[in-house]
Amino acid sequence: MDNMDVGRGKVLIICETESFLASSLVSKLEGSGVPTFLSHGNIREIDAERNNIELVIFFMNENMEEMTELLVFVKDMVSDTDSRMILIGDDDEYRTATRVIPETVILGWYKRPLKMDDLLKGILKYMEENSGENRKKTVLIVDDDITYMRTVYEWLKDRYHVGMAASGVQAISYLARNKADLILLDYEMPVANGPQVLEMLNSDSQMDQIPVMFLTGHADAKSVLSVVSLCPADYLLKTIDRETLLKKLEDFFAKNR
Repeated sequence: MDNMDVGRGKVLIICETESFLASSLVSKLEGSGVPTFLSHGNIREIDAERNNIELVIFFMNENMEEMTELLVFVKDMVSDTDSRMILIGDDDEYRTATRVIPETVILGWYKRPLKMDDLLKGILKYMEENSGENRKKTVLIVDDDITYMRTVYEWLKDRYHVGMAASGVQAISYLARNKADLILLDYEMPVANGPQVLEMLNSDSQMDQIPVMFLTGHADAKSVLSVVSLCPADYLLKTIDRETLLKKLEDFFAKNR
Protein backbone atom coordinates (compact mmCIF):
# COMPACT_ATOMS: atom_id res chain seq x y z
CA MET A 1 0.00 0.00 0.00
CA ASP A 2 1.31 3.46 -0.86
CA ASN A 3 2.27 5.90 1.88
CA MET A 4 -0.71 7.85 3.12
CA ASP A 5 -1.23 11.45 4.06
CA VAL A 6 -3.02 10.68 7.29
CA GLY A 7 -3.57 14.23 8.51
CA ARG A 8 -3.89 14.43 12.25
CA GLY A 9 -4.53 10.72 12.82
CA LYS A 10 -2.07 8.66 14.83
CA VAL A 11 -1.96 5.05 15.89
CA LEU A 12 -1.36 4.68 19.63
CA ILE A 13 0.33 1.41 20.58
CA ILE A 14 0.08 0.51 24.26
CA CYS A 15 2.45 -2.18 25.50
CA GLU A 16 3.39 -2.19 29.18
CA THR A 17 6.71 -3.98 28.65
CA GLU A 18 9.46 -3.80 26.07
CA SER A 19 8.31 -5.92 23.14
CA PHE A 20 9.92 -6.87 19.85
CA LEU A 21 6.45 -7.21 18.28
CA ALA A 22 5.34 -3.74 19.39
CA SER A 23 8.60 -2.16 18.21
CA SER A 24 8.36 -4.01 14.90
CA LEU A 25 4.77 -2.79 14.43
CA VAL A 26 5.87 0.81 15.06
CA SER A 27 8.57 0.48 12.39
CA LYS A 28 6.23 -1.06 9.84
CA LEU A 29 3.50 1.55 10.37
CA GLU A 30 5.86 4.49 10.21
CA GLY A 31 7.40 2.95 7.10
CA SER A 32 3.89 3.02 5.59
CA GLY A 33 3.47 6.70 6.41
CA VAL A 34 1.31 6.26 9.50
CA PRO A 35 2.32 8.44 12.50
CA THR A 36 2.68 6.12 15.46
CA PHE A 37 3.05 6.68 19.21
CA LEU A 38 4.29 3.91 21.51
CA SER A 39 3.39 4.09 25.21
CA HIS A 40 4.14 1.74 28.08
CA GLY A 41 0.85 2.71 29.73
CA ASN A 42 1.65 6.19 31.06
CA ILE A 43 -1.78 7.85 31.30
CA ARG A 44 -0.42 11.39 31.38
CA GLU A 45 1.58 11.02 28.16
CA ILE A 46 -1.35 9.31 26.43
CA ASP A 47 -3.68 12.11 27.51
CA ALA A 48 -1.35 14.67 25.92
CA GLU A 49 -1.86 12.94 22.55
CA ARG A 50 -5.58 12.16 22.84
CA ASN A 51 -6.71 14.68 20.20
CA ASN A 52 -4.40 13.12 17.61
CA ILE A 53 -5.30 9.47 18.09
CA GLU A 54 -7.43 7.65 15.52
CA LEU A 55 -6.73 4.05 16.56
CA VAL A 56 -5.44 2.33 19.71
CA ILE A 57 -3.52 -0.96 19.55
CA PHE A 58 -3.47 -2.60 23.00
CA PHE A 59 -1.00 -5.43 23.65
CA MET A 60 -2.66 -7.26 26.53
CA ASN A 61 -0.78 -9.37 29.09
CA GLU A 62 -1.33 -11.57 32.13
CA ASN A 63 -1.50 -8.51 34.41
CA MET A 64 -4.76 -7.22 32.91
CA GLU A 65 -6.52 -7.51 36.31
CA GLU A 66 -4.14 -4.85 37.64
CA MET A 67 -4.66 -2.43 34.73
CA THR A 68 -8.18 -1.26 35.52
CA GLU A 69 -7.24 2.42 35.79
CA LEU A 70 -5.51 2.37 32.41
CA LEU A 71 -8.38 0.44 30.79
CA VAL A 72 -10.98 2.88 32.14
CA PHE A 73 -8.94 5.85 30.91
CA VAL A 74 -8.50 4.37 27.43
CA LYS A 75 -12.17 3.39 27.29
CA ASP A 76 -13.24 6.96 28.10
CA MET A 77 -10.75 8.45 25.64
CA VAL A 78 -11.84 6.18 22.80
CA SER A 79 -15.51 6.92 23.52
CA ASP A 80 -14.95 10.70 23.73
CA THR A 81 -12.98 10.86 20.48
CA ASP A 82 -15.05 8.21 18.69
CA SER A 83 -11.90 6.29 17.78
CA ARG A 84 -11.43 2.50 17.82
CA MET A 85 -9.28 -0.18 19.46
CA ILE A 86 -7.53 -3.35 18.40
CA LEU A 87 -6.76 -5.85 21.17
CA ILE A 88 -3.93 -8.37 21.01
CA GLY A 89 -3.88 -11.28 23.47
CA ASP A 90 -5.42 -14.56 24.57
CA ASP A 91 -8.97 -15.48 25.58
CA ASP A 92 -8.57 -14.73 29.30
CA GLU A 93 -6.95 -11.35 28.63
CA TYR A 94 -9.71 -10.45 26.19
CA ARG A 95 -12.42 -11.37 28.71
CA THR A 96 -10.74 -9.23 31.36
CA ALA A 97 -10.38 -6.25 29.00
CA THR A 98 -13.98 -6.40 27.80
CA ARG A 99 -15.30 -6.11 31.34
CA VAL A 100 -14.27 -2.46 30.92
CA ILE A 101 -13.92 -1.89 27.17
CA PRO A 102 -17.27 -2.10 25.31
CA GLU A 103 -17.11 -4.37 22.28
CA THR A 104 -18.72 -1.61 20.19
CA VAL A 105 -15.38 0.27 20.13
CA ILE A 106 -13.26 -2.81 19.38
CA LEU A 107 -12.26 -2.89 15.72
CA GLY A 108 -10.56 -6.25 16.00
CA TRP A 109 -9.03 -8.89 18.28
CA TYR A 110 -5.85 -10.71 17.28
CA LYS A 111 -4.74 -13.82 19.19
CA ARG A 112 -1.18 -14.89 19.73
CA PRO A 113 0.83 -16.10 17.90
CA LEU A 114 0.31 -12.79 16.11
CA LYS A 115 0.06 -12.73 12.32
CA MET A 116 1.78 -9.41 11.73
CA ASP A 117 0.79 -9.11 8.06
CA ASP A 118 -2.92 -9.52 8.87
CA LEU A 119 -2.70 -6.96 11.68
CA LEU A 120 -0.83 -4.48 9.49
CA LYS A 121 -3.37 -4.80 6.67
CA GLY A 122 -6.25 -4.20 9.10
CA ILE A 123 -4.61 -1.11 10.58
CA LEU A 124 -3.67 0.42 7.23
CA LYS A 125 -7.17 -0.16 5.84
CA TYR A 126 -8.77 1.52 8.85
CA MET A 127 -6.38 4.48 8.77
CA GLU A 128 -6.84 4.96 5.04
CA GLU A 129 -10.61 5.10 5.51
CA ASN A 130 -10.59 7.32 8.62
CA SER A 131 -7.64 9.72 8.33
CA GLY A 132 -6.65 12.74 6.26
CA GLU A 133 -9.28 13.72 3.71
CA ASN A 134 -11.19 10.54 4.50
CA ARG A 135 -11.35 11.22 8.22
CA LYS A 136 -14.84 11.50 9.57
CA LYS A 137 -15.67 15.05 10.59
CA THR A 138 -16.46 15.67 14.24
CA VAL A 139 -19.74 17.42 15.06
CA LEU A 140 -20.49 18.65 18.59
CA ILE A 141 -24.18 19.00 19.50
CA VAL A 142 -24.92 21.46 22.32
CA ASP A 143 -28.50 21.40 23.59
CA ASP A 144 -30.14 21.24 27.01
CA ASP A 145 -32.99 19.17 25.52
CA ILE A 146 -31.46 15.72 26.01
CA THR A 147 -34.15 13.93 24.00
CA TYR A 148 -33.68 16.18 20.98
CA MET A 149 -29.89 16.00 21.28
CA ARG A 150 -29.95 12.20 21.31
CA THR A 151 -32.24 12.19 18.30
CA VAL A 152 -29.77 14.31 16.32
CA TYR A 153 -26.94 12.09 17.56
CA GLU A 154 -28.69 9.02 16.14
CA TRP A 155 -29.14 10.83 12.82
CA LEU A 156 -25.46 11.76 12.53
CA LYS A 157 -23.51 8.95 14.19
CA ASP A 158 -23.06 6.78 11.09
CA ARG A 159 -21.46 9.57 9.05
CA TYR A 160 -19.70 11.68 11.67
CA HIS A 161 -17.86 11.51 14.95
CA VAL A 162 -20.45 13.06 17.29
CA GLY A 163 -19.97 14.69 20.67
CA MET A 164 -22.76 15.87 22.97
CA ALA A 165 -22.92 18.62 25.59
CA ALA A 166 -26.01 19.63 27.58
CA SER A 167 -24.76 23.14 28.39
CA GLY A 168 -22.29 25.79 27.35
CA VAL A 169 -19.98 24.82 30.22
CA GLN A 170 -19.97 21.19 29.09
CA ALA A 171 -19.28 22.31 25.52
CA ILE A 172 -16.25 24.36 26.56
CA SER A 173 -15.00 21.44 28.67
CA TYR A 174 -15.43 19.04 25.74
CA LEU A 175 -13.60 21.36 23.34
CA ALA A 176 -10.72 21.77 25.77
CA ARG A 177 -10.03 18.05 25.36
CA ASN A 178 -11.39 17.23 21.89
CA LYS A 179 -11.39 18.80 18.46
CA ALA A 180 -14.58 19.60 16.54
CA ASP A 181 -15.12 20.54 12.91
CA LEU A 182 -18.60 21.97 13.51
CA ILE A 183 -20.83 22.89 16.46
CA LEU A 184 -24.61 22.57 16.33
CA LEU A 185 -25.58 25.04 19.06
CA ASP A 186 -29.01 25.49 20.62
CA TYR A 187 -29.94 29.17 20.51
CA GLU A 188 -32.02 29.08 23.68
CA MET A 189 -30.55 27.42 26.78
CA PRO A 190 -30.71 28.26 30.48
CA VAL A 191 -27.74 29.84 32.31
CA ALA A 192 -25.70 30.48 29.15
CA ASN A 193 -27.70 30.72 25.93
CA GLY A 194 -26.40 30.12 22.41
CA PRO A 195 -25.16 33.69 21.77
CA GLN A 196 -23.31 33.70 25.10
CA VAL A 197 -21.68 30.35 24.33
CA LEU A 198 -20.66 31.66 20.91
CA GLU A 199 -19.11 34.70 22.59
CA MET A 200 -17.11 32.40 24.89
CA LEU A 201 -15.91 30.40 21.89
CA ASN A 202 -14.90 33.53 20.00
CA SER A 203 -12.86 34.76 22.96
CA ASP A 204 -10.73 31.59 22.98
CA SER A 205 -7.94 31.41 20.41
CA GLN A 206 -8.16 27.60 20.36
CA MET A 207 -11.89 27.57 19.60
CA ASP A 208 -12.67 30.76 17.69
CA GLN A 209 -12.23 29.16 14.28
CA ILE A 210 -14.77 26.37 14.83
CA PRO A 211 -17.85 27.06 12.68
CA VAL A 212 -21.18 27.20 14.50
CA MET A 213 -24.67 26.45 13.23
CA PHE A 214 -27.47 27.60 15.50
CA LEU A 215 -30.43 25.36 16.25
CA THR A 216 -33.58 27.36 16.86
CA GLY A 217 -37.23 26.57 17.42
CA HIS A 218 -38.43 29.96 16.15
CA ALA A 219 -39.04 30.74 12.48
CA ASP A 220 -40.48 34.28 12.79
CA ALA A 221 -38.60 37.13 11.09
CA LYS A 222 -37.46 38.80 14.32
CA SER A 223 -35.98 35.59 15.70
CA VAL A 224 -34.28 34.75 12.42
CA LEU A 225 -32.73 38.22 12.20
CA SER A 226 -31.42 38.00 15.75
CA VAL A 227 -29.71 34.70 14.88
CA VAL A 228 -28.29 35.89 11.55
CA SER A 229 -26.85 39.05 13.14
CA LEU A 230 -24.39 36.85 15.06
CA CYS A 231 -22.89 35.60 11.77
CA PRO A 232 -23.11 31.84 12.34
CA ALA A 233 -22.16 29.43 9.58
CA ASP A 234 -25.89 28.74 9.27
CA TYR A 235 -29.03 28.44 11.35
CA LEU A 236 -31.31 25.43 11.35
CA LEU A 237 -34.87 25.15 12.54
CA LYS A 238 -35.41 22.34 15.02
CA THR A 239 -38.22 21.06 12.82
CA ILE A 240 -35.57 19.99 10.29
CA ASP A 241 -35.77 16.32 9.29
CA ARG A 242 -32.92 13.84 9.16
CA GLU A 243 -32.31 13.85 5.41
CA THR A 244 -32.35 17.65 5.19
CA LEU A 245 -29.91 17.96 8.09
CA LEU A 246 -27.54 15.40 6.59
CA LYS A 247 -27.65 17.22 3.25
CA LYS A 248 -26.95 20.56 4.97
CA LEU A 249 -23.89 19.16 6.69
CA GLU A 250 -22.67 17.33 3.60
CA ASP A 251 -22.91 20.53 1.54
CA PHE A 252 -21.22 22.57 4.27
CA PHE A 253 -18.22 20.26 4.57
CA ALA A 254 -17.89 19.88 0.80
CA LYS A 255 -17.86 23.67 0.40
CA ASN A 256 -15.26 24.12 3.13
CA ARG A 257 -12.99 21.21 2.21
